[in-house]
Amino acid sequence: MAQGTVIHVAPEQPTHAVCVVGTATPLDVCGSAPKGYTSFGVTASPGVVVDVAHSPPAKKNTTGASKWPLDPELEVTLQVKAASSNTDDQKVRISYYGPKTSPIQALLYLTGVEISLSTDVTRTGKKKSARTKKDQSTWTWGPYGQGAILLVNCDKENPRSSKMDFEDDKILDNKDLKDMSPMTLSTKTPKDFFAKYQLVLHVAKAKMNKVRVFRATRGKLPSRYKVVLGPQQFSHRLELPGGQHNTDFYVEGLAFPDADFQGLIPLTVSLLDISNPDLPEALVFQDSVTFRVAPWIMTPNTQPPQEVYVCRIPENEDFLKSLTALTKKAKCKLTVCPEEENMDDQWMQDEMEIGYIQAPHKTLPVVFDSPRDRGLKDFPINRVMGPNFGYVTRGPYIAEVSGLDAFGNLEVSPPVTVRGKEYPLGRILIGSSGYSSIESRDMHQALQDFLCAQQVQAPVRLFSDWLFVGHIDEFLSFVPAPDRQGFRLLMSSPRACYQLFQEQQSQGRGEAPLFDGIKRKKQQTINDILSNKKLRDQNAYVESCIDWNRAVLKRELGLTEGDIIDIPQLFKLLGNSRGNLKAEAFFPNMVNMLVLGKYLGIPKPFGPIINGRCCLEEKVRSLLEPLGLHCTFIDDFTPYHMYHGEVHCGTNVRRKPFAFKWWHMVP
Repeated sequence: MAQGTVIHVAPEQPTHAVCVVGTATPLDVCGSAPKGYTSFGVTASPGVVVDVAHSPPAKKNTTGASKWPLDPELEVTLQVKAASSNTDDQKVRISYYGPKTSPIQALLYLTGVEISLSTDVTRTGKKKSARTKKDQSTWTWGPYGQGAILLVNCDKENPRSSKMDFEDDKILDNKDLKDMSPMTLSTKTPKDFFAKYQLVLHVAKAKMNKVRVFRATRGKLPSRYKVVLGPQQFSHRLELPGGQHNTDFYVEGLAFPDADFQGLIPLTVSLLDISNPDLPEALVFQDSVTFRVAPWIMTPNTQPPQEVYVCRIPENEDFLKSLTALTKKAKCKLTVCPEEENMDDQWMQDEMEIGYIQAPHKTLPVVFDSPRDRGLKDFPINRVMGPNFGYVTRGPYIAEVSGLDAFGNLEVSPPVTVRGKEYPLGRILIGSSGYSSIESRDMHQALQDFLCAQQVQAPVRLFSDWLFVGHIDEFLSFVPAPDRQGFRLLMSSPRACYQLFQEQQSQGRGEAPLFDGIKRKKQQTINDILSNKKLRDQNAYVESCIDWNRAVLKRELGLTEGDIIDIPQLFKLLGNSRGNLKAEAFFPNMVNMLVLGKYLGIPKPFGPIINGRCCLEEKVRSLLEPLGLHCTFIDDFTPYHMYHGEVHCGTNVRRKPFAFKWWHMVP
C-alpha cells in the first residue's frame, strides 16, 4: 500500500511538505501543539481535503471552522485532490486555542504530486495506466483476488543461442517482450520538483536474483531496453523531468517458486528528499507493486493432446507405424527423436514432463527436464525448448539420482473435489517408498520441494517402491469419461486377472496359452497360471500394495469405487532375497497406456486367445468402450516390455492447457 511520511508543523513558522495524490498523509497536530493549548481548528485551500477523526466516539470532519479538542486519540490526515502546478501552491492553517491565551497558528505549504506504479493487478491481460484504488502491494488468490503475475522468461527466442532468454540481460525482439509483464511509473509534478527530490526503483536484496526489470528508452532494439534491476542491481535512481511523464518498464521472472522462494516479488518506488546536501536523503513516500511468479502446471490425460513424442530405435519400426496411425486418428502432431540423438534411450516419458505457465497476457508451454540424464538428456534442451517453449530442470542440484526421479513416476490427476475442497487443476501424484529402509528409494527432495512450491496442484505421495522400476504409471492411469467426475481411474488388478482366467477355465478353456506368437517367451496356459502357487502368492502381495494406493487415491482425490476401473494384470517378483524383491509386469502392462483424447494406445497383452480373440483385450474393451473410448492394442513386447517398460514409458504428450486460470483458485 502507498505510504507517505508524517507531516510535523511548527507554530508561528512555515512548514513545507509534499503530499501524493491518492494518499492520506498523517498530520501530527497534537505533537506540534504549544504547551497549555487544549484545542485546534483547521482550514485549507480548496485543493486539500482534511480529515479529522476523534474517538471515542469516532467522528469525522472536513475543512471548516470547527474546534477539536487536542487528544492522544486524535487522527488528522491530509489529501490533495490534484498535482500542483507550482511548488507550495496549497496551504493548510492550524489554529491552536487555549483557555486564557491568544490563538497561535501553524502554516503548512503543500506541494501535490502524482506518483504511482501501475501494472495488471486486476488480471485482465492489459496494463492499467491510471492508478487503481486497490492495494497493489498485496497479492490474493481466488476469483475476486488481485495482484500482478510474472512469467519466468524460460524460452529461447534465438534458436542459435545456448541460453534461455532470462539468462541474458537483453530483449531481443517484440516476441521476447511479450514474455514479460509491463509496468508503468506515472509522475506529475511541478517543473522544478526533481531538483530537490528523487525517485528510486528498488527490490529487496533477497529477491534481486529472482527478477529482472528493463526500462524502455528511445532507440532501436535491443539497445532500446536497459536493465535497471536484476541479479547485479537491486536499486535504480531515476532521472526524470518535471511535469507529466510516464516511464515504461518490462519485468521478467528469473526463478520458479521453490522451497526457498514463495514466488512473491514486491517492486517499490521511493520518493527521497535530497534538498539538503548536508543531510542524508529522507524517505517521503513509497508505492509498491507485488508480482507472483506463475507456477509450472502439469496437464492430465483428460486434457486434449497436441503433440506426441517418441524415439526411433532399431527394434520399434512396427511400433512407430502403429503410433503414427493412432496420432492421425487423434489429430495430433507426432515428433520422432532419431536414433543418433537418443543414443538407445527409448524412455521418452522418463526424460521429461511437459506442462505450462500462464499469465493473463500469455500462456507458455514449459518442459520440465528430469535429472535422470541418460541418452535423451539433451532432447528437452535441443529439440523441445525454443521460441515460445520454455524449459526448467532441477537436475544440477541433485547429486544422486534414483529410478524414482524419472518422470514415469510423476503423474497428475484430473480436477477433483475432496471433502468440499476444490482442486480445479488436479493433484500431482508422486511415487515413493512406503517406509524408510536401507534399500528404499524416493523421488529426490529437490524435485518434491519444487512440485510442492507451485501450490496449485497439491502433491499426493503414493507407494511405488515395491516395483522393479518403481514408477506409478505401472499401476495407474486416467482416461476421460462422459459421466461422474469426467474421468475414470484405471488401476492394475491381479485379482481381476485371476477372476477372468478362472471364468475361462470353468468354461473348459484352461489350455489356452499366453504369449502365443512371441518367439523368445515360453508359452504358459491358463491352467499353468492358476496352478502356480508362487505366482499367486506374489500377486497377492502386489494386490496389497495396489490396494494401499487405492485407499490413498480414494481419500486424497475424493473418489469412490464407481470412479475406478480394475484392469486385469499379473506381476512377477524379481530379486534374489526378500529384501530386494521387486515386481514387474508378467505380461505387457495394459494400464501403462497412451491416452490421446478418446483414442487409447494400449500395450498388446498377448493373452489367451478365445474364439479368435485375446480374452484380456476383450475384457478391457468391455470396460472402456462403453465410455466412448477407442482401444488400439499396440505390440510393444520386444522394444519396450522386454526392457521393463511399455507404451506410456516410451512416449510423451504435450496437452492443451486448462481453460481454468490458476489464479482463480485458492490453494
